[in-house]
Amino acid sequence: MDRQRIVFGTDGWRAVIADDYTFANLRICTQAFAEEMVATRAQPSCVIGYDNRFSSEHFAAAAAEVLAAYGVRAILCQPGSPTPVLSFSIIDRQASGGVIITASHNPAIWNGFKVRGSYGGAAAPDVLTRLEARISAIQESAETPRRIPLVDGRATGAIEIYDPSSRFEAKVRTLVDTEALRSAGLRIVHDAMFGVGAGWIERLVGGGSTSVIPVNAVRNPLFPGINPEPIARNLGAMFDAVRGCSADLGIATDGDADRLGICDETGAFIDQLRAYALIALYLLEVRGLRGPIVKTLSTTSMLDRLGELYGVPVHETGVGFKFVAPKMLETQAIVGGEESGGYAFGSHIPERDGIVAGLFVADMVARAGRKPTELIDWLFSKVGPHYYDRDDTSFPQDQREAITNRLTSASVADLAGERVVRVQTTDGYKWVTDRGSWLLIRFSGTEPIMRLYTETTDQRKVRAILDRGREMAGV
Repeated sequence: MDRQRIVFGTDGWRAVIADDYTFANLRICTQAFAEEMVATRAQPSCVIGYDNRFSSEHFAAAAAEVLAAYGVRAILCQPGSPTPVLSFSIIDRQASGGVIITASHNPAIWNGFKVRGSYGGAAAPDVLTRLEARISAIQESAETPRRIPLVDGRATGAIEIYDPSSRFEAKVRTLVDTEALRSAGLRIVHDAMFGVGAGWIERLVGGGSTSVIPVNAVRNPLFPGINPEPIARNLGAMFDAVRGCSADLGIATDGDADRLGICDETGAFIDQLRAYALIALYLLEVRGLRGPIVKTLSTTSMLDRLGELYGVPVHETGVGFKFVAPKMLETQAIVGGEESGGYAFGSHIPERDGIVAGLFVADMVARAGRKPTELIDWLFSKVGPHYYDRDDTSFPQDQREAITNRLTSASVADLAGERVVRVQTTDGYKWVTDRGSWLLIRFSGTEPIMRLYTETTDQRKVRAILDRGREMAGV
């Protein structure tokens, strides 16, 4: 009998609802995770949460029923909550791990199954490998996962219904002076992208002289007109709102609110690489923190320059928080982040938090007394101008091997006239030049697309470098 191979990408398993993402497959994933916790932890418990996608609450309840049947105490969070709220709750409740039903920024027809360790961050690659092996064994056995009906589990205490919001709110108020922000007189637009981040920025800093203007703040699993990914092409409503109400800043959170997108006071997008560099500058200069920085190989070299200026080490990992989170814990980093707009903080959780990251940017505007455009100028005065772009392209799956072979055999002496001095193949194919420009080509770990990224100090070279990448890949 044919069966769907369930593979965990850069951040969990994702699939199309009713095609491969079914209750049967979700229960198999949950059984495997339950068996992993029972094998490695005494009296295990698990936090389960979900986002605003179609039937996410029902998938989460199904996961709780299976966990309870295999001897794992299930803490089912209701209502839907941002991923960082749930990750914090794992630590706060001293749970053995977590399951989050979300496909993050993927299109509306997708859903996903994220797993988290006891530290609240993405499970390490070796854990995911064991989970995949367990899932395969369950599928081979044709075993039907056991489950305890939700009502019975609640009656016996095997399943607990829990609202984590107040505890998370209290934690955030220790990370940033929300009362000072509430009184700062800012106008902030928050685009929740129809996701579970809706209401959180207003809850934390609204109601005083600072006003928060909501955009796309209702639940709509269709995500009409957009994918819930906080990048420029999906944020037109936020840009218009910033211009329309003369706001100081636009903050966007993705479908599960673990990623951040921002725009300046003119309604112009601030790309993810500049955003990460701004956040690092805020922590180092405005807050006066010192400690390691963790970044993925797809994000900005401005962090390396900031590391040199402020005397802190910068560690590079593969793409995905399954690499970033363990490195943050290992090095006791003050911040970790990636090109997709996910940023985590050592004083908080080793997990992306678009809500806290957005508040940090707002706090930087207030405390530095500079508009976002002026903050970019300040950043560039320290590290020099940097320009970034990314192309995503679909391709026939039967061509993946041919594309890989072309990239593996490519001999690249220069990029847009700059001499290539380093080639990395740890996670995709990355070429770095003597002037600091770079090109990265890699396959997405969650979608059937190939991504091409570049960063350069010469804006005129951005398109040329991306076009060179397409030529090398043959797409």
